[in-house]
Amino acid sequence: MRTRLTDAFDLTHPIVCAPMAFAASGRLAAAVTHAGGLGLIGGGYGNPEWLEAAFADAGNTRVGCGFITWKMAENQAVLDQVLARNPAALCLSFGDPAPFARRISEVGIPLICQVQTLRDAQHAAHCGAQVIVAQGSEAGGHGERRGTITLVPEVADWLAGQAPDVLLLAAGGIADGRGLAAALMLGADGVLIGSRLWASAEAQVSEAMTDAALAATGDETIRSTVMDAARDINWPTRYTARVLRNAVTDRWHHNPDQLRTDMAARADWAEGWASGDPVRANTFVGEATGLIHDRPPVAQIIDRIAHEAETLLKRAPDWTG
Repeated sequence: MRTRLTDAFDLTHPIVCAPMAFAASGRLAAAVTHAGGLGLIGGGYGNPEWLEAAFADAGNTRVGCGFITWKMAENQAVLDQVLARNPAALCLSFGDPAPFARRISEVGIPLICQVQTLRDAQHAAHCGAQVIVAQGSEAGGHGERRGTITLVPEVADWLAGQAPDVLLLAAGGIADGRGLAAALMLGADGVLIGSRLWASAEAQVSEAMTDAALAATGDETIRSTVMDAARDINWPTRYTARVLRNAVTDRWHHNPDQLRTDMAARADWAEGWASGDPVRANTFVGEATGLIHDRPPVAQIIDRIAHEAETLLKRAPDWTG
């Protein structure tokens, strides 16, 4: 399946692994690249030791890395740490890429910017992003309110008229070949996939949390700030995170500020998170959880998605309604 994305990054499939904090280890990123996509290590909150270990796990495989922009801005040394690795791409999400775009461009690394609004897509293009990811609220983890199916074509239309050389990826709720085919029809050059690859043999996710996601439907997810309150992380107020609902979100969803002051509850959450307990902590997964029913190796997932998408797209010209 050839698109502008596969041509630009020499890929077999127009699939990029979301740089999911903690879950997207070097092993997962490398597996995605070996399967013909582009793997991104989840640099997340910018732990230097974790990053070193992740790149070591990826070995000589060509992978990129992604950061939570507002958090990386507090310790910019980790950006230099990753750029020194000559990554295949650098992805910035949840914050202004402007202060870092020139530094990334000067060393010749492609800049990917994940955005949740048309305005942020326009800003990312003006900053020099080579790739923009339009992320809908269906996605797991942090994001905003726009839906994928309207955000992607709106960004695609603007890029076509104002920045035609910038590539576009769709993200949020894409977990099978139907999602990939739909994204391409909406004007994207490829997809950035999180939850489906999160539930893979190579992902750094506990078996219990994966099992909880496999048993859930999209109806059982919620956008909340509970998990940030439990960790006392001060995310910008525009962002919430999608997780599986459980007793923790039921108890604290409407009063997260109180959770920040309840040290016993926070300690219990931290213990649950460390052990990968989906009951005591939170399982970060998107609405696509209802489309995910197994945890196979990455290569099998990507092959399945690509084959299904190709079949659907080849059938499309013969569709008569």
